[in-house]
Order: sequence, then structure tokens, then C-alpha cells
Amino acid sequence: MKVLQFREAIAEAMSEEMRRDEAVYLLGEEVAEYNGAYKASKGMLDEFGAKRVIDTPIAELGFSGIAVGSAMNGARPIVEFMTFNFSLVGIDQIINNAAKMRQMSGGQFNIPIVFRGPTGSAGQLGATHSQSFENWYANTPGLKVIVPSNPYDAKGLLKAAIRDDDPVIFMESEQMYGDKGEVPEGEYVLPIGVADIKREGTDVTVVSFGKIIKEAYAAAEELEKEGISIEIIDLRTIRPMDHESIFNSVKKTNRLVILEEAWPFASVSSEITYQVQENVFDYLDAPIQRITTADTPAPFSPVLLEEWMPNKQDVINAVKKVMYK
Repeated sequence: MKVLQFREAIAEAMSEEMRRDEAVYLLGEEVAEYNGAYKASKGMLDEFGAKRVIDTPIAELGFSGIAVGSAMNGARPIVEFMTFNFSLVGIDQIINNAAKMRQMSGGQFNIPIVFRGPTGSAGQLGATHSQSFENWYANTPGLKVIVPSNPYDAKGLLKAAIRDDDPVIFMESEQMYGDKGEVPEGEYVLPIGVADIKREGTDVTVVSFGKIIKEAYAAAEELEKEGISIEIIDLRTIRPMDHESIFNSVKKTNRLVILEEAWPFASVSSEITYQVQENVFDYLDAPIQRITTADTPAPFSPVLLEEWMPNKQDVINAVKKVMYK
């Protein structure tokens, strides 16, 4: 095993797939000459050249449409958004063309395309640059949605996404690009749609994904000192979702807390809550608890931002609530 930063794992996944398949190429703002806004494509222009690592204008609708058209003609584009907040400018191409083309063409066109970039808050970036849209995209039939939380998962899942014949939304985090983790030396690909139990426990199931899962890890360490055992499930893939892993864990612990970095209304946690009460209601010994951001636009003030964002103490409080402590 070797240790890579999250950004290095992303770059390695893209580079390996571009070496493996000449149809794969990368385009987006600052991906080439600048090595990526977050250096997630460092060195790729030098290796693959300007025809396969392409700097675009600040025109998300335009270059998303170009990528969809090229996918219809046999290419396998990777589209980098500087942030998924900017994907809203190109969302018509993602929702109405990439996601629907296979069905609308009667299966004549596959759209093997990956839209990737950072999601969620990255500190004091303000209300328009601190949003999580994984539930928006997961609401769309035809799209797969992946939100990894560490370098190992990021590399293995991105390679799977690039090889997939359907459009994939691959969401990262500015605040994770410097995170380090072990990654295998050799080739590996992780299956899309399979959750991972990051920590086994017996008392409460905590389901999360993306960078906010770190708050669950921190809470579990604190709760362990009090004799409370937490099982942490990292969804990794939002759509298709691995419901069975969640159900099996709830059958064991009989309690569920869901942690996500998104607004509460119609969120991923709302869907999980419905699926659990529909399928394993009789195993629950307490009402399900959800932890989300506050139901407001993200504030700029660091004091307010700290209140807005879920944290370790929120997880601890929710765990104790479902345990009636």
C-alpha cells in the first residue's frame, strides 16, 4: 500500500484510465495549464497533451453539452466542475440530455460520461458556493451518484465511474483534497452501489457519506469512552443506494442516526428514513434521528457557519437520544 492525498488518488484514477482507453479525456476550467483548480489533474497535460486534457472557457452549459455530444459519438469524457455549485449553469445538459438520452434513443446511444468536482461547504465561501446537490442529482433516473470520503474509495470508484456506460455524478470536497490515505499499489476498481462498514458496532447505526462522515468517526471515539458502540456505514454511492447494508445493520443495532451535509427537506436522509421504516420498522427501538445542516442558505460568518454545519456533538446528542440517555 502507498499513501496518497485525495487529489492524487483522483489524478491517478483518471491517468490510469486514460492510459487504458484512448477514448477517455478530461475537460473543464483550469484542468490543463493550471493542473486543476485543486491540482487534481497535476501532470496530466504533460503526459496526455492538449487534445485529451482540455481547458475550457467559463461556460459550464457549453462544455457540458460538448461532452455529452462526444459521449454519443464514442468518447468517454470526464467533465470537471470547479464546484458543483457551477454545475447548475449546465444542469440542463446533465438532466435533460445525459440522463435521458439512452431511453429517448431506444438504447441507440450510451452516455459514458463522468461529471466530477467538489460539493458542499468549504468554509467561508458564502451561500452560493456552499451547497450540496447530491439529492438533486440522485432524484434523476439515468444518473448514478457517488460521494466518496477517502482516497482509497475515491480512486476505486472513479475508475469504475469512468468505465461505466451510463452518466455518473462524482462529488468530492475541497476540504478533502489534502486528506491522506492508503491506496493499493496495483490495479483495483470498487463496485458502484456498495456501501462500506467503516466501523463495526452494536448499539447504534450511523449512516453517512462524504467529508461529513469524519464527524461520525470523532463522535464514535468519544462515545466508546462511555461504553457506547457505534456502527458507521459509509454509503459511498447515493444512487444506486445499498439499502441492504443499512437494513442489516439496523437489524443488529435497532437504532439509526443519519448524518449528511445538506438541507433537511427531501434529503438523502429523508429517503433512507422512508426505506428503513418501510422495510425494517419492527426492528427499530427508537425513532430515527437525522442530522443535517440548518434549513437556511449557508452563512459567511464563521460563528454562524459553525452553528449551521453538523458536528461531532450533534452526532453524540443524536446517538444518546435514540438510546434514551
